[in-house]
Amino acid sequence: MMTQDYDLVLSPDGQSILAAVADGAFAEESLYHLRLQAERLSLIQGFDELISLEAIAVELFPYQLRTAQTALRRFRGRGLLCDEVGLGKTIEAGLVLKEYMLRGLVKKVLILTPPGLTQQWREEMANKFLLDFITHDDPRFQALGDKAWEHFDRVIASLATARLTGTRQIIQRIPYDMVIIDEAHHLKNRATVSWRFANSLQKKYMLMLTATPVQNKLDELYNLITVLKPGQLKTEREFKRRFVVRGDPRSPKNRGLLRELLADVMVRNTRAQVHIQLPRRRAYTVRLQLTPEEQALYEGVSHFVRESFHTQAGTVQKFILQTLQREVGSSAMAMRPTLEKLTASRNFSPPQRSEVARLSEQAAAVSRQAKAQALLKLLAASSEKALIFTHFLATLDYLATLLEEAGPSFVVYRGDLTQAQKHEAIATFEGPVQILLSTEAAGEGRNLQFCRRMINYDLPWNPMRIEQRVGRIHRIGQTREVEIYNLSAEDTIEDHILRILDSKINMFELVIGEMDMILGNLADERDFDDIVMDIWARSRTPEEVEAEMETLGEELVQARQAYETMKQYDETLFGKDFGVE
Repeated sequence: MMTQDYDLVLSPDGQSILAAVADGAFAEESLYHLRLQAERLSLIQGFDELISLEAIAVELFPYQLRTAQTALRRFRGRGLLCDEVGLGKTIEAGLVLKEYMLRGLVKKVLILTPPGLTQQWREEMANKFLLDFITHDDPRFQALGDKAWEHFDRVIASLATARLTGTRQIIQRIPYDMVIIDEAHHLKNRATVSWRFANSLQKKYMLMLTATPVQNKLDELYNLITVLKPGQLKTEREFKRRFVVRGDPRSPKNRGLLRELLADVMVRNTRAQVHIQLPRRRAYTVRLQLTPEEQALYEGVSHFVRESFHTQAGTVQKFILQTLQREVGSSAMAMRPTLEKLTASRNFSPPQRSEVARLSEQAAAVSRQAKAQALLKLLAASSEKALIFTHFLATLDYLATLLEEAGPSFVVYRGDLTQAQKHEAIATFEGPVQILLSTEAAGEGRNLQFCRRMINYDLPWNPMRIEQRVGRIHRIGQTREVEIYNLSAEDTIEDHILRILDSKINMFELVIGEMDMILGNLADERDFDDIVMDIWARSRTPEEVEAEMETLGEELVQARQAYETMKQYDETLFGKDFGVE
């Protein structure tokens, strides 16, 4: 066997590399790894391989991965994500966004949501995709005024805020790399300001999310897709001629051709297709009577809030009063920070500040709390792990002291812990500890499926927050029946909220995500807690409160019926035709 010698000739640039090596002029290790990543990216031409999977903090299901790839490859970044409620459209959208960002294709991003979901989207993007967004109501955003929309590259705003006159014109001038619109069925009508605003946005990529793309008639589907991909369904007149039965705007024709056109922009996974079924969950209301001291305090605070609410024109003052009313429903000590603010506030009159001082003394005199005793009895009845939620830090500290004296093992989880401390708290709870005592922080992306019992020591006024709490343990991966205990003091706001949510629409039997769909069908577009506060503030007697809440309950019933009708209509229209399985 013959061998042949070859001479190795280096280019001039190669010679300089050897000289740098000889001199020991090495780059930092971080730059080396960055260069490796850049070289790897340069080798990936399409989206057959997703590069974002190692840069996210969420476990994906196969259908979510395939949905994201479909949006990237087939839809080319402009798609309608229509999975059934609870299957994770937000995760699919976040994955598409992250993929584009890592590839350097997206920088400027606008996410538009219903008013009650801006913070939830911010938490999802931060905790699951490690992407920092700013919301339109963040103080840093507000400080810049109109310039903020251009200044910040990643913004989450409510559609209601973004479409306002003045704000709308500013946003329309900004070229966005990606726009994501949640609950996109709110754009079903071309005559609305919302539709015209969304249609006017400058965007390279766009994702629209809705579990019910068609609610009343096929025109709505045409309107959504026209925003997303103009011309995909031709003109409105041509669409009606080819695909809508004359005289029946709800019935389609030429289904085969319509399906082909929709397949280029729409994906819809159903629970049956992806074989995801959750165990049952049961909710129990533990109704209790406040102690005489607590009852007097609650009535005193409620009287002060009602008398002050309509005389205080400022939004900040009303927010403080609403906070005070929520705090007294949690514990006597939860009120102290707010009472201190009111005492020092010049926006309240001397007689009001004097009344606040009296309430502060009254709160300090409360020695026994009925909810605390009910909680201890509930915990003593079972040695199973339990997740206890409270909204207020002062209540959390009180309960921690209470549990230390009572004896059950527990660990505290709160928002001001470091990431390492949070991980340690969850690991301890998953291990030997019986109880996780938490603020809403545990509702931010933590999966606690190893626990099946949850106790709401106090109840958020917004049903979406309640649902977010429940979702920590009743989610994909849970194998056992879930139990939810709600502590509710008679004749409080929380008692009324719980009554209409449970008895009117069986909230605790809904799939996670359905509550938002129901609230979206209410005629009143305000946040639910604002609606409730308005009812409480203007009602002068318990009978008035009950009557007003009953009316709200009936509106919820109608909203749920409308949602069920829409859900059935979409199932009839689309069936399993657009799944990725």
